[in-house]
Amino acid sequence: MDLIKWPFLKQSWGMEVVRSEGPYLYTKEGQKILDAAGGAIVSNIGYGRDEVAEAVKEATKNNSYVLPPFLTPERESLLDELREYWLPSHLSRIHLSSGGSEANESAVKLAIQYQTSRGKPEKNIILTRTLSYHGTTLNMSGISGHAARKRGLEGYVPKAPMIETPYPLRCPIGSFHPDAKDYYLDNLKKVIKEIRPENIAGLLMEPINGSSGGAISPPEGYWEEAQKILIDNDILLIADEVMTGFGRVGEDFASNLYNLKPDILVAGKGMGGGYAAIGGTYSTDKIADSIMAAGYEVMFHTFAALPQSCAASSAVLKILREEELCDRVNPLSEKIIDKLNSAIGQHPNVAEIRGKGLLIGIEIVKEKDGLVCFDEKEKITSQIMMKGLEEGVFLYPGGTGEYRDIICLGPAFTIGDEEIELMINAVKKSLHFIADKYS
Repeated sequence: MDLIKWPFLKQSWGMEVVRSEGPYLYTKEGQKILDAAGGAIVSNIGYGRDEVAEAVKEATKNNSYVLPPFLTPERESLLDELREYWLPSHLSRIHLSSGGSEANESAVKLAIQYQTSRGKPEKNIILTRTLSYHGTTLNMSGISGHAARKRGLEGYVPKAPMIETPYPLRCPIGSFHPDAKDYYLDNLKKVIKEIRPENIAGLLMEPINGSSGGAISPPEGYWEEAQKILIDNDILLIADEVMTGFGRVGEDFASNLYNLKPDILVAGKGMGGGYAAIGGTYSTDKIADSIMAAGYEVMFHTFAALPQSCAASSAVLKILREEELCDRVNPLSEKIIDKLNSAIGQHPNVAEIRGKGLLIGIEIVKEKDGLVCFDEKEKITSQIMMKGLEEGVFLYPGGTGEYRDIICLGPAFTIGDEEIELMINAVKKSLHFIADKYS
């Protein structure tokens, strides 16, 4: 296969993966690569689990395709698993899709339909954030705060009013300023006032930024107070947990870290663990009942709730639960971050090491003083990623938004000390390569 001609990409990453097992990828040329990113922060139980493969095989034999409105044993099993063991108790209504982009589209539709169903059709604006990523559909591309992923589409895609992303490192009033929380809350209040609450259906947000900023957590207390502001203004909170859900940040969902009670929650990635294309949009009875009473149709996607995907997701979530893999996340995180701080904490090009659980970001700058970025044309993140591959480790390019040069670590929850050492070594060597090249 001519990899250079892979559709719509100017170039490939120069390797063909023929097999994956545990946390490793194996190339056609025989190279063994540690996937320190779990693909796109997807793989949580590791690759090659026979139990998942058997579940998919059995589902394929039983129900290769069944239209989504019909129930199947695979669908029922997943719904039971989600409701009994994973979802917050107030989120009892489940809408399945083929992935995160679709799930976020569904969430926005639900929010607007809900407001219209209660006699408030003017409440149809979705607020988003300046640094954000919610999917690759036209609508999600448009309303996400991710300029790189809407290039060439700017004249067509919809736009959404945006609040500032709480970003302690780069707070406009000072890096890690003690008043950062109040600054960002004031910005939220200001935007709501400008747009007017009676026009706003909901705020779509990531509790912790994923690929738009690389594991950015807000100042302490921000989300709790932000949710009160939203409630006071009759604005729904829509939590995009496509990347952070199902144990990735050391809790079932990142919302739990901040005592949030989202009206709608979106998940994907870890829901299928890389074994299935699946996502979920979860809402309250209040929202679902109001939409149904109005007679509105919540349309499904053709391949939503595919029996094979449901079977795979059920198996993945059962493995996470029965093998208590989520309990490993925080101890692993502490070990990785401690080792990163020791190895590169004082590196001249490292602005911050941050994250929760196994969603860890390393922000890279040209100069620490003033947090000066490298020129975009240098493609620093790409250079680091390619250097990592030379060392046998795949590092996730997680900062492709306004602040481009961010590497993310998001490995499977099954890694051990050997894999941690490989990751740390690859990060260290990649950064030394950059320092030597640009010193």
